[in-house]
Amino acid sequence: MHALSVRQLVKVYASGVRALDGIDLDVPRGDFCALLGPNGAGKTSLIGIVTSLVRKTSGEVRVFGHDLDRELNAVKSAIGVVPQEINLNLWDKVSNIVVNQAGFYGVPPGRARRRAETCLRQLQLWDRRNDAARTLSGGMKRRLMIARALMHEPALLILDEPTAGVDIEIRRSMWEFLREINAAGTTIILTTHYLEEAENLCRHVAIIDHGRVIVDDRMAAVLTRLQQEHFLLSLATPVATLPALEGFAARLVSDHEIEVAVPRSRHINELFAELSAAGLQVISLRNKANRLEELFVTLTERRDKAPDRRSEAARP
Repeated sequence: MHALSVRQLVKVYASGVRALDGIDLDVPRGDFCALLGPNGAGKTSLIGIVTSLVRKTSGEVRVFGHDLDRELNAVKSAIGVVPQEINLNLWDKVSNIVVNQAGFYGVPPGRARRRAETCLRQLQLWDRRNDAARTLSGGMKRRLMIARALMHEPALLILDEPTAGVDIEIRRSMWEFLREINAAGTTIILTTHYLEEAENLCRHVAIIDHGRVIVDDRMAAVLTRLQQEHFLLSLATPVATLPALEGFAARLVSDHEIEVAVPRSRHINELFAELSAAGLQVISLRNKANRLEELFVTLTERRDKAPDRRSEAARP
């Protein structure tokens, strides 16, 4: 049984925009899945439908085997949601926010208080339990939203841009926590624009573009589709013109920096041999973008060049 199973899911808004165009998607139980796509691709519509905040036009959604149309309460009970926007009662105490959330799912008061302590300690918020939410930093508010979503112990946690605007130290601590709860059995679906986050955390990736799933596979398998990687190399001495590098596409970024595309068929040591033969000494090297980001850009650019028939399909 899958944690989430979507079949031929369609969403057409009153404006005629076809946000989802017959999506099929399976997220296995216990998976850590990245749901990626450019703005307007359909991710928010998909999450809205799964969490019953948006009415679907047609199609089927099942959460742990429960049909969204016929078993709505069971679906809601199985899901915890951390939205992109901070939607806390900022004037309430941290402990009240999480305990009250548990009450919405019928968790008895005593159990809710014990669960609140567990979640707040896990997310390093226990010392702030008596403080008003408005006094928390942005990163702490994000962590509080995760604690709130976990109060009824959902089997599926959906995170919509959970680390947006959070500094790198807090983000990494959140990554570690998410790995821990996933290892304990919680299925996680993550949407993020930090693609290095998806590559580091997720075993499965689904990419949505123009309302359709264009990639649905294991992260490792998806990354093998990358035909080349782009590197930025800093040079020890300035150059006015770039000599030819056999088998590598290169361009000058500045007189001290070059960008080189390294095909999968070539080893980076071969690039250094070419540079050395040309009399160029490299003092540092870095990826221009992470691998998943390069693949994402390649896939969506390819789709952008293809004819878009969604507007025709949306016409009556």
